Amino acid sequence: MRRGPVPELARRYATVTAEVEVTSDPRVTRPRVRGDHAAPAAVLVEGEVRRVEEADGTVVATRAPVLVIVNVASRGAGVGRAEADRTAAGKAGGGKAGGGKEAADGTAAGTAAAGRAESGGAEASKVGAGRAESGGAEASKVGAGSAEAGSAEAGSAEAGSAEAGGAEAGMAPSVEGMPRSPWLELLPSTRVRVVARVVPALVGGDRVAGVLRVRGKGAPEVVGGPSAAQRFAGRLRGGLREATDGLPKDARALLPGLVVGDTSRIGPELDEAFKETDLAHTLAVSGSNLTIILALLIGPPGMAQLVERRGLAPRLGIPLRATAVLGGALTLGFVVVCRPDPSVLRAAACGAVVLLALATGRRRSLIPALATAVLLLVLYDPWLSRSYGFLLSVLATGALLTLAPRWSEALRRHRVPPRLAEGLAAAAAAQALCAPVVAVLSARVSLVAVPCNLLVEVAVAPATVLGFAALATAPVAMPVAKALAWCASWPAGWIAGVARAGAALPGGGVDWPGSWGGALLLALVTVAVVLVGRRLLRHPWLCTACGLLLLLLVVQPPPLTRVITGWPPPGWRFAMCDVGQGDATVLAAGDGAGVVVDAGPDPKLVDHCLRTLGITRVPLVVLTHFHADHVAGLPGVLRGRSVGAIETTGFQEPADQVEFVSREAAARHIPLTRAVAGEVRRTGSLSWQVLWPPPAPAPDPDGPNDASVAMLVRSAGLRLLLLGDLEPPAQQALLRLPQGALLGGVDVLKVAHHGSAYQDPELIRRVAPRIALISCGEDNPYGHPAPSTVAALRAGGAVVLRTDRDGALAVTDLGGRPAVARD
Repeated sequence: MRRGPVPELARRYATVTAEVEVTSDPRVTRPRVRGDHAAPAAVLVEGEVRRVEEADGTVVATRAPVLVIVNVASRGAGVGRAEADRTAAGKAGGGKAGGGKEAADGTAAGTAAAGRAESGGAEASKVGAGRAESGGAEASKVGAGSAEAGSAEAGSAEAGSAEAGGAEAGMAPSVEGMPRSPWLELLPSTRVRVVARVVPALVGGDRVAGVLRVRGKGAPEVVGGPSAAQRFAGRLRGGLREATDGLPKDARALLPGLVVGDTSRIGPELDEAFKETDLAHTLAVSGSNLTIILALLIGPPGMAQLVERRGLAPRLGIPLRATAVLGGALTLGFVVVCRPDPSVLRAAACGAVVLLALATGRRRSLIPALATAVLLLVLYDPWLSRSYGFLLSVLATGALLTLAPRWSEALRRHRVPPRLAEGLAAAAAAQALCAPVVAVLSARVSLVAVPCNLLVEVAVAPATVLGFAALATAPVAMPVAKALAWCASWPAGWIAGVARAGAALPGGGVDWPGSWGGALLLALVTVAVVLVGRRLLRHPWLCTACGLLLLLLVVQPPPLTRVITGWPPPGWRFAMCDVGQGDATVLAAGDGAGVVVDAGPDPKLVDHCLRTLGITRVPLVVLTHFHADHVAGLPGVLRGRSVGAIETTGFQEPADQVEFVSREAAARHIPLTRAVAGEVRRTGSLSWQVLWPPPAPAPDPDGPNDASVAMLVRSAGLRLLLLGDLEPPAQQALLRLPQGALLGGVDVLKVAHHGSAYQDPELIRRVAPRIALISCGEDNPYGHPAPSTVAALRAGGAVVLRTDRDGALAVTDLGGRPAVARD
């Protein structure tokens, strides 16, 4: 790991020809916005190096775990034509801040974080500039000895950022619109030959000896095919995907994940919804799946050895010991098809111990079975002792075996129906034990995890059983498999609907310290809640009152929220959302309506901002230009809202973001239009005029920034100037146009390009705003806003406010004078 040939080659950043045996399913990174562009997608493949040949012909036989990163998209596609020739200085306000491309775009060799994603819960390895996100504890019931709480996921945090810019790797939500790479077709046990640069792993280096970076989009060179078992498993998984092809979108994406952990079709939006509601464990195959299948075979755990035992085995006349053997074969097949991830191995080991007890006729005890399974697995793979996913899986299972029965009995004593008591106790017990660890990984505590787990519990079993039936029949009878998949789509759709509904609640989660101190604090809070809850059960009216308060906290009705927080202020005319390093602003256009100008880099942040503003209708979305920090959040604007049209600049670069916007608009049948100078629009008391870009023939813009849509807005008695990311060449050209005479004495200026130092002083003097608003991210690496720009604005008499320090901002009209409220 540290002294072998691979670590030595990594320290030298050597280029080698290596033979690698694939050990897991390849997965795709999810593009992550970095500055004004999105990092390119890459395929991640875990494997073992078996043979290495250096450039001088030296050949070494070895066996070392590695992470292979295959670039499948060109970074250049996301860079404007003239931008590649410039460097955005601007840190701490020096030089040209921004110049289009805000940071040098070189690739840092070795900026790959290695880790290992696990179905039952992801490693705590942080990915590039990304963050590990958490899921929740599974509320599945104990069955067939394979007691499972499902591991609470550490989200889809993956190994290895693919570029210096970083790309957040997902537990394979695929990148929509990207052609499927032939690398994704590789099966475990396949041996490939690659020409790659070996680089050290920045994170998770105790799990891999190095990272192999492979360039090019070609197919992998296969030198050894997969084993027969893996070919059969691959055929089954492929058959399930084919059987689900005709299903509704959510069911088509979710069903393979529920059955075999294949999340390749799950998009970022649905994936995020499952994380927000702590339902991500349902996308990771774990012991609950095996529990359901074994329960069908041998019946409920308490009757497995009795004469009147249930399940398919006694109905088919299979004796007890033969049932145990058949269950063992089923468990082995389950591991092969679903891949030997830690939660699957733990569930299989636990189930194997129980099956052994059945075969030998000894009394079964689930807690010793769990302890034996944990011991065997840690001895088999000592790295599991450092796996957060494995820890969460064991904690959740232990919660179901120890706390859940007691809590269920207590609830039944207080006249709670038995089935509801069991489900509530299981969900609450697993959440109580797992929440402190999840908080370390995600810095967040979900308030909707327990009710969401309860709501999906009724659908997990039928979806799993029907899904496995479709999996088994697909190779021999595809029409039957499609019929079974269609039946499974109904419970799968219900699960997705619960996830989306829970994620849409504004108070569904609260931020929490992401440290072990925070975990200890949450554990103490949990103990206090349990102790207080025991007393509350004696007073039903107090329980009802607490439930109503929690419901109000989660739902956060806008009228009540406005009274308590004062946000948004009554009569607001313009709002600047706090979306980090990017732009997203809203012009009030009537009750519940707003014109959105830019969408920021993160769908979640802009969606939250629009929800707090009460925006449900968007007559028009204006995307000033196609940089990712202005358009990547578009799905968040479109989510759950009526959108009339999307208007963009006519400069169609960067190409990847242009394609992204076109794809999002087409998927929702939203018309796309182009803005040109001279266009005037009105809706209610809101009107605006497009000042830039000029109509054809227009001067050739120096990159996307200088093609930004600039607008002069009139709202009630206020005049606002929105400049997009215009830079001095375009700013000066705007002043020379006839509409430049309209710029004097505006009330509010949305400062161009996040307040970079690259501004035209004459424009600032001509505009002379009363209030200048700057949208920028906290501790951003570009030095935005530049001190020189802030000083120039203040010298002209403007009050300068910025989202990195002041949060979201809203402008109101006080008798023709602007005022600003902070969120």
